Amino acid sequence: MADTRAERIARLIEPLRVRPGSRVDLGKDFDPRYKADLRKQAGVELLRAGVSLLAEYQERLAAQSTFGVLLCLQALDAGGKDGTIRHVMSGVNPQGVKVSSFKVPSSEELDHDYLWRYARRLPARGDIAIFNRSHYEEVLVVRVHPENLERQRLPEHLRGPEIWDRRYREINNWERYLTDNGFKVVKVFLNLSREEQRVRFMKRIDLPEKNWKFSAADVRERRRWDDYQHAFSEMLSATSTKWAPWYVVPADRKWFARICTAAVLAHTLMDIDPQYPVVGEEAREDLQVARRELEDEAPDGVPADPYAAAHPG
Repeated sequence: MADTRAERIARLIEPLRVRPGSRVDLGKDFDPRYKADLRKQAGVELLRAGVSLLAEYQERLAAQSTFGVLLCLQALDAGGKDGTIRHVMSGVNPQGVKVSSFKVPSSEELDHDYLWRYARRLPARGDIAIFNRSHYEEVLVVRVHPENLERQRLPEHLRGPEIWDRRYREINNWERYLTDNGFKVVKVFLNLSREEQRVRFMKRIDLPEKNWKFSAADVRERRRWDDYQHAFSEMLSATSTKWAPWYVVPADRKWFARICTAAVLAHTLMDIDPQYPVVGEEAREDLQVARRELEDEAPDGVPADPYAAAHPG
């Protein structure tokens, strides 16, 4: 059964994977409306199955406490990051998942190197960390708005045009370091079309209960659409690696984006294949002593071992 599930997931996400070393043109290579011939109703059932699968493997991940998983979510405004996190992680134990959102750097964060604030939010072994926006902001927003480099107070000779290639290299090396130490890095870009972003912005304006989600800055950033598409294409080309590949998830259909994100994360956990720890002989003897003591405490007319009685054989 596990092999069947793994094969189905692998087939679903393979078209979304950015082949390491390939050159990406986001507008030509990936369709934001792609849905793999799935219908929405079938997709709802598939998402439910995916959430159940994640819950199963997350429990094993926590029990083994050897690997950690970092999920990086990147998207333009209205790309669906929050909803994706809410739906995909709906069935997992919240104690084992931590979500971090990264806004404008604080003065303390600007006093350190640009990866410092992200390193502080990495997962512990056995946990899943989700970056809602991530260290890739440093080669996206900062690249589209290079004036932000002034706030980072870099030495003058380090601010030239070679900075982006240098940061790609540094990020790749950092992620290789993490994976070499047992922390898997999963990277998902929610690929939204320009028209779908416009529609979602209009909805945020039209519905009073969604007004809080809209900012005039969103429209200002939208004017830089072509710049962002170029920055995303460069990022995907330079930082999709064998140890931490990018997956470009079509985001115009929210339900499909959620299925794909769940599938990418499930694929990672199934590849780790965490196992429950095996109890040693001495610990098993202690369990039997505890069993006998608890059985002796059973009230009259109640099975000594209610679980075993309800699950014979």
